[in-house]
Amino acid sequence: MRYIAFESRRAVEIGELIRRQGGDPFVAPSMREVPIENNPEAFAFAERLFRGDFDMVILLTGVGTRALNQVIESRYPGGRFPEALKTVTVVARGPKPMAVLREWGVPVTIPIPEPNTWREILQHTEGRPERRIAIQEYGRTNSQLVNGLRSRGAEVTTVRVYQWDLPADTGPLREATRRLVNREAEVAVFTTSAQVDHLFKIAAEEGIENALRDCFSNVVVASIGPTTTEALEEFGVRVDFVPSHPKMGFLVKELAEQAPTLLQRKRG
Repeated sequence: MRYIAFESRRAVEIGELIRRQGGDPFVAPSMREVPIENNPEAFAFAERLFRGDFDMVILLTGVGTRALNQVIESRYPGGRFPEALKTVTVVARGPKPMAVLREWGVPVTIPIPEPNTWREILQHTEGRPERRIAIQEYGRTNSQLVNGLRSRGAEVTTVRVYQWDLPADTGPLREATRRLVNREAEVAVFTTSAQVDHLFKIAAEEGIENALRDCFSNVVVASIGPTTTEALEEFGVRVDFVPSHPKMGFLVKELAEQAPTLLQRKRG
């Protein structure tokens, strides 16, 4: 079966995983992380954190946690951010930010379990006394999380450390869009919500957004987890497959086992 995947950071890896499972991959990197230069939000957050203005800090990604520290270290002494985190309630969304915090010696008060969505964050912070909350974002503002915390009476500050941009070379992504519209693939694999935004952005530039949306009625659509699924549904795309765990290895292996049946059922 012909797969189209949109992974960027681990593009080579996902292509090899698909080949091992007997698939024919076309991997189109769809995004790149772009640090926000001269980040005033991060510096304002740091000053408030150091003053003791926050009761809780929610860290959503490992990459974002490191990037936030790098921005703060450009103005303040090294190690000051991790030390300040030790004075507040720290919420870590999944294993990646937890690994960074472990490396820094920062205890995690509330680890968020799989599938690591905003729903689990709200569930595991329910009933907490903290009302001054900062959220390290990962390119896309999670309005459900922010609104859910504010509905409890919390004062929420968002800190956007980096944003997603289109790749420097959009050629492969445009080719992937063309292949989907021309029905030259049986499976589409999405591993983060930003991939969905960028695919439809390219389709709009090419004037084929409606054709792209329609093509998914004949393609098995695989999503790594709930956040990506929600992004697809926002564009009117129904997801056919989500793995048992939101990890790339599980995604490709389980998808390879089920894709033929899913495709037959979808096209039947």
